[in-house]
Amino acid sequence: MIIDHKKYDLFGKSVVQKILLKAPFAFDMPITDNACFLYMLEGEMQYELDDEQVSIPCKHSLFLNCISSGKKISGLSSGTPNEIVIVNFHPDILKRIYGREMPLLLQAPKTIISNKSAQVINNDYLIQKYVEGLLFYFKNPSLVNEDILVLKLKEIILLLSQTSSAEAVQVIFSQLFSPASYTFRQIIEANLFSQLSVEELAQQNNLSVSSFKREFAKLYNDTPANYIKTQRLEKAAELLLVSTERIKEIAFQCGFNDLANFTKSFHDKYHVTPTNYRLNRTNQTSLEFRKPFN
Repeated sequence: MIIDHKKYDLFGKSVVQKILLKAPFAFDMPITDNACFLYMLEGEMQYELDDEQVSIPCKHSLFLNCISSGKKISGLSSGTPNEIVIVNFHPDILKRIYGREMPLLLQAPKTIISNKSAQVINNDYLIQKYVEGLLFYFKNPSLVNEDILVLKLKEIILLLSQTSSAEAVQVIFSQLFSPASYTFRQIIEANLFSQLSVEELAQQNNLSVSSFKREFAKLYNDTPANYIKTQRLEKAAELLLVSTERIKEIAFQCGFNDLANFTKSFHDKYHVTPTNYRLNRTNQTSLEFRKPFN
């Protein structure tokens, strides 16, 4: 149940909102061509992602592509106030206020292939102070004007670029300006040798972990963990023969972030250590090269 709803418009579109909700509540997000930043000022909300509920506690925030992400947030703790501050990012407004000088966060990443549409942002001190600044303007509406709203939009974009979630936020922002929908297989193949976990791969596909595993089994007839490890080990075996790089560097290139784990996994598959695998094949090639011609 909505108790109070205040908002400020810029160039005819809502850009900053403050909503007070009484729990239990269910709030359907409007399907619009923008991204939005939701900050949980009081209480706790649940975000519906695929078939799972993601919890957003107080002082945490959620960044969404409002076109392709889930559409519902809810609160279950009855009797507690739930207050949410929302900042909307409309592509036409962002182009208008930045012109040709788009910040890096609004530019498409060059190497990431992803359909990710939501990112939880943990408690961040600077963002908390930013929201406190917005509350000042909700208490003093006579001070709000076009210049202030433009300034606040630019400020939150700068702050988001400095969080640990900046890469994910950039992916979501890029979908506003260069809409692209990748297939499940494209996302898997593009990220095979990255450091992404199964959970992170599910996020890149905009799916819950359980749905991701079901879809993966249909396409690859294998579990994600087993298929990805096999592909990474085969790539590592290939690089051990054609590259002179250190084994640790090869392991990292193939998606392993722990040398001991890589060595054990390699031995389990090839029954030899990476060092001996390279040495044996090198010696074998050397002997073949030395064979006299008949």
